[in-house]
Amino acid sequence: MNLRIAAHKIIIIGTLSFLNMTAQADTLSVAVAANVQYVFDNLRAEFKKESGHDLQAVFNSSGKFVSQISNGAPFDVFISADMEYPMALYQQGLTSASPKIYAYGALVLWTMKNQDLTQWQSLLKSSQINKIALANPKTAPYGRETIKLLKHFQIEQQLSDRMVFGESISQTNQYIFSGVVDIGFTAKSVVMSEEMKGKGRWVEMPANAYAPIAQGVVILKYGQQRVPQLAKQFYDFLSSPKAKSILQNNGYGVP
Repeated sequence: MNLRIAAHKIIIIGTLSFLNMTAQADTLSVAVAANVQYVFDNLRAEFKKESGHDLQAVFNSSGKFVSQISNGAPFDVFISADMEYPMALYQQGLTSASPKIYAYGALVLWTMKNQDLTQWQSLLKSSQINKIALANPKTAPYGRETIKLLKHFQIEQQLSDRMVFGESISQTNQYIFSGVVDIGFTAKSVVMSEEMKGKGRWVEMPANAYAPIAQGVVILKYGQQRVPQLAKQFYDFLSSPKAKSILQNNGYGVP
């Protein structure tokens, strides 16, 4: 009888261990704004180290994600490049709560060419610059803020025929890094990343010339229904001291 009980206990323990391993294997699906692409690997590694769970990321412009999520794309969490896009999803009833700020992004002007960026406005208007890359302002918050910056300095119209639009910051970075354009506007997090640090030249744009790029995160209804505890765990992780340190080391401000 004791042997039967012992065997039964072993089966129960084995089953519970298997279920625990299965739970540990849950993967969170995250829609990630393109400007976060380079820092995301560090965030993912730290989160897996702390939680045992992996993150499956898709990178795109925030505006495109809103369209996809509104049409039923199965993402658990949305990490946006601004607050407006996740707020739009909240207003549609597609998130578990209103978005919270996890970081503040900054604009830089970046080039692979041997250009003096100290007088960057004069440089942009000069004959040395034929093509200027920026993200599409209709779908990418960094592109939208770049246009505000150029309007602030009253040079948008003068430069309009030289602008080359990337569908996201990622495509904009490709244009700049490959030399398809002479120069371009991107996120500070890109030039501060391990992959791009020391490549080309860059200068940070005056913060008073565009709106602060407060970046928001939300748990989507899909994630709330599918993996509520894991989604909340990652959501909270983005506000942890470790995550903030990673973000700051990659050029972001933090709340």
